[in-house]
Amino acid sequence: MVKIRLARRGSKKRPFYHVVVTDSENPRDGRFFEQVGTYDPNKPMTEATLDIARVDYWLGVGAQLTDTVRHLVRTGRKLADAAGTEDAASA
Repeated sequence: MVKIRLARRGSKKRPFYHVVVTDSENPRDGRFFEQVGTYDPNKPMTEATLDIARVDYWLGVGAQLTDTVRHLVRTGRKLADAAGTEDAASA
């Protein structure tokens, strides 16, 4: 099964995560198909980067989201919608 999940990077007690698409049987920090974003839990959620188009593609071919990544995607979509409405209002 293909999963979209977090892969830990960063040093001891300073976590930093890459949002990756990987096989569920691979180790947490092992091989992955594609990196679709980043997440730093020490910064506001608004600073997380996520390629929503690629996430949508992988969901379309059957990938599953982990709980934390699901929260990141929801937040990313809300921010993208808010940015889109602000651009439309200012134009």
